[in-house]
Amino acid sequence: MARAKKTDAPDLGESHELTAGLIDRFTCPTGKQQAFMRDSKAPGLRVRATPASAKNPHGVKAFVFEAKLNRQTIRRTIGDVRAWTIDAARAEANRLRVTLDAGDDPRELERDKLAAKAEKQAAAAAKVDAARVAAVTVGEVWGNYLLERKPRWGDLHYKDHTRLSAAGGIKRKRGEGLTVPGPLAPLLPLRLSDLTAPRITAWAEHEAQTRPTPARLSWRLLRAFLAWCEEQPEYAPLLPAKNPAKTKKTREALGKSGVKRDALQREQLPDWFNAVRQTRNPTIAAYLQALLLTGARPGELLALRWDDVNMAWRGLTIHDKVEGERVIPLTPYVHHLLTGLPKRGEWVFAGAGDDALTRPAKNLATACAVAGVDHVSMHGLRRSFKSLTEWLEIPAGVVAQLMGHKPSATAEKHYTVRPLDLLRVHHERIEAWILEQAGIKFDAKAEPGKLQLLVG
Repeated sequence: MARAKKTDAPDLGESHELTAGLIDRFTCPTGKQQAFMRDSKAPGLRVRATPASAKNPHGVKAFVFEAKLNRQTIRRTIGDVRAWTIDAARAEANRLRVTLDAGDDPRELERDKLAAKAEKQAAAAAKVDAARVAAVTVGEVWGNYLLERKPRWGDLHYKDHTRLSAAGGIKRKRGEGLTVPGPLAPLLPLRLSDLTAPRITAWAEHEAQTRPTPARLSWRLLRAFLAWCEEQPEYAPLLPAKNPAKTKKTREALGKSGVKRDALQREQLPDWFNAVRQTRNPTIAAYLQALLLTGARPGELLALRWDDVNMAWRGLTIHDKVEGERVIPLTPYVHHLLTGLPKRGEWVFAGAGDDALTRPAKNLATACAVAGVDHVSMHGLRRSFKSLTEWLEIPAGVVAQLMGHKPSATAEKHYTVRPLDLLRVHHERIEAWILEQAGIKFDAKAEPGKLQLLVG
């Protein structure tokens, strides 16, 4: 038989001692998906060739290992012939042969190796994540907390969180100087894992010395925040089993809020109304009078939008913290006050720009001083409404429903349903009596905008 020339294509039916030239001449026959050329020196070593294509004009050639295990053919790709030398490919084929002779499937070993590597990488990544989470600050988590809870909160409740955690150092909108940090601000730079019960107690003792009331509110917000953290899988491991803000020492450090008794007396109403109505800002004057006549919480009335005012049915939709919202009557005098306000945006009691009015506590204090009455707080006007209704023997359930208090008896909770018109009967009676005691003669039946007020 004539000897094959070095330029001839190799005979694929025979084994060959692989050389670079032989591999270079080896191509996949036309019509086949792949072809193999066996090595005569390393059992199981093959060179695989695929057909030429537009992407690979010369086809793709790779070293592969092929053998039988349990009567089944197994095949493993070693690597591209351009990346592996023939000697390296033989060494790898021999290694795989030894593995096979030991009864192990190289494919399984490779999968186990890859799985172990992936597990190791996952463990390393988990360790990095754990370190990152352990280093997270209270401020970072606080920001996530506010972002997640904001859709479920009212505007004023959200503002309480931002106000009490503010860093301060910003030029005041009114007056000179810079704003001071909120009570919660010192806690924000701490790591969440460092927010322990002793640390919180020390914070409470410090804040209670200068601003006990804001500190108590901040503490309540902090407790709710930590309760939320306990429900988050990524933050719960950083906290102790018990909420670190719920301790007796912290509660004692902040003290109890005193029983507030500031309220307007019946005989003080004429001077107080006269002083409030002299306030230069008509929006503030209307707000303070409406606050007394509705018994609403200060924040509820500040959050009142024009969409919440039903002029046709004479109702006010109050967004409260108990039921979510309640509807109370729009009484004649309050209707008159609102009709006189300019509509400059969505807020009924509008402040500067597009914002709602800020709490006019200083204006209230000034009015009380002018009237010669002891200081009455914003919430004291709500307390005044409740106290003044005692003169009229209004049913307690009616007053509670107007003010947004929780029902205190089974009959109130489950059996008493008062429509708006029934509330209106009592509420208009309350308003008329307060105006009478204030010496304000008011025609409740006159057309809004043309009402006549005569101070007697």
